[in-house]
Amino acid sequence: TQILDSVDKSYKAWKQQRDSETENMVGHSQESDIPIHYEIQAKNDELESKALDGIIGYIRKKNPYEFQDLVAALLRGMGYFTPYVAPRGKDGGIDIVAYRDPIGATVPRIKVQVKHKPDSAIPVSEIHQLLGKLRDGGEIGMIITSGRFTSDSVFAARDSRTHIELIDINRFVEMWQSFYMKLTDEDKNMLPLYPIYFLGSNE
Repeated sequence: TQILDSVDKSYKAWKQQRDSETENMVGHSQESDIPIHYEIQAKNDELESKALDGIIGYIRKKNPYEFQDLVAALLRGMGYFTPYVAPRGKDGGIDIVAYRDPIGATVPRIKVQVKHKPDSAIPVSEIHQLLGKLRDGGEIGMIITSGRFTSDSVFAARDSRTHIELIDINRFVEMWQSFYMKLTDEDKNMLPLYPIYFLGSNE
């Protein structure tokens, strides 16, 4: 609600400024020589930053199983089937198994670890542990965290012969936004978003 109020106020301020422009100042603000579309872009960037902070703050408040459900929902929005989502309790190290088809006959099959650690960086040991749970020929690994990864983790995943995909909180939010319209209504309700559009510029 605060984000929407901020967007509404910013839009009204921009519209008022635009409407009050004199003819010889078209395309520029009254107080400076900065083109209006640059000012609008700056405001949009600020609003996007606030929106991102709000979304991340919402995710941080989730418990580990709720975050796990968000991850499973995103994978379904991306076109994957999720026949296995770990129940509460010990999961053997794999939280989600995702397939491209209902029975998992199509490779690659994805084994996902979900780490709800918003204040932590996932160490390289987690990469090595996941690699030990992947079978050759048809399985890839994925770690999704509500925090971030250490530089050693990123290097280990990039250098691995078996593909390991790392998704931190910023990328998770970007992917949720990108695939949001492909989610079911039930999955959308886990992390509901409201798109807002501003008039841009071709300059």
